[in-house]
Amino acid sequence: MLKRINVNELRVGMYLQEFCGSWIDHPFWRSKFVIEDENDIRLVMESSIKEVVIDISKGFDIAVDEPQAAEPPPPQVSTAPIAEPPPPKPARDHEPTGIAEEMQRAAKICAQAKTAVKGMLQEVRMGKAIDAQAVGPLVEEISSSVIRNPGALISLARLKSADDYTYMHSVAVCALMVALGRQLGMKENDLREAGMAGLLHDIGKAVMPMDVLNKPGKLTDAEFSIIRGHPEAGYKLLKEGHAVSEVSMDVCLHHHEKVDGTGYPHGLKGDEISIFAKMGAVCDVYDAITSNRPYKAGWCPAESLRRMTEWSKGHFDGRVFQAFVKSVGIYPIGTLVKLKSGKLGVVVDQGEQSLLTPKVKAFFSSKSNMRILPEVIDTSIPSVQDKVAGIEDPKKWNFGDLSVLWGSIEAKS
Repeated sequence: MLKRINVNELRVGMYLQEFCGSWIDHPFWRSKFVIEDENDIRLVMESSIKEVVIDISKGFDIAVDEPQAAEPPPPQVSTAPIAEPPPPKPARDHEPTGIAEEMQRAAKICAQAKTAVKGMLQEVRMGKAIDAQAVGPLVEEISSSVIRNPGALISLARLKSADDYTYMHSVAVCALMVALGRQLGMKENDLREAGMAGLLHDIGKAVMPMDVLNKPGKLTDAEFSIIRGHPEAGYKLLKEGHAVSEVSMDVCLHHHEKVDGTGYPHGLKGDEISIFAKMGAVCDVYDAITSNRPYKAGWCPAESLRRMTEWSKGHFDGRVFQAFVKSVGIYPIGTLVKLKSGKLGVVVDQGEQSLLTPKVKAFFSSKSNMRILPEVIDTSIPSVQDKVAGIEDPKKWNFGDLSVLWGSIEAKS
């Protein structure tokens, strides 16, 4: 039996069925659970959530179960039982947005997503079964952000610290899978499947030894052999879980396969690998090599694509890789480029008509070797003469604030 109540009426022992609001507005990674202590209630009260739905068949009702010193205050909302869940929420907002606006929303999603994935992995380490439905709202939020503006969340998720890599890698691959699926023309249901598979693809690392997983140096052959076991470990976890799709299990098991048959764990090749697993292989590698990890600094996005192009013949499916490049851009957000004028700038958005004409925030003059007032230059505008001349290596220039520059793109063009 379901009841909608005010958050002021929450108490320990109630079963929370649903938060009446967006997933991103509440502080928990799952939306269905038993309230175990007063801290859970405090967190709800401090959020923007005003009402929740409880299931009194699985937990306490608002009625007093034990004698109390005083009568409880009158309820602030109707407590009449409702036979069905509340009316469905409005359709998700998929209207295209500008990069600056979506950056703000994506930052909030990334923060909540980190908490969600961390909570999920902690439960796995404690031996609890995976419930794919619990992270469904997270996948929906990520998918919606990517549909509104793919560059925002994908680029922000790349800005993970080495300590956050295990958690945020899953979030980034989820977003990359959705963007790639759109480029491949997948239908909405397949996009959700792709996103969920991306979020769960590395779940097997939750049961890997932490000292090996987070080792700051090169792995020994024995340690690498242990890590190579994470796809099969993850597949087992997902198979024992709840509401986990075949697609998610397939991507988890086969995202390290290569089209030439040299991958693992089964040495599949060509068409033996599913389209979703081929997508997972590309997205997993791209985020891994562009991210700071315990043992190495990430490469810049454009350099990463160049290296992946060199590997693509044997490693990746050609059609999938080409679609991936289109989905992130030849000059992905965050890439340091030199313009024909000699100005250096960082890519802050993709061009609307061509992958070769991004929006660039110029901030440095290579001719005078000094900083200049930042300005956004839209190289797609025909009247703009300053076009991209090439990619620059950030290490050569030792700029320590590139992420700040492209992450704050309010400068006017």
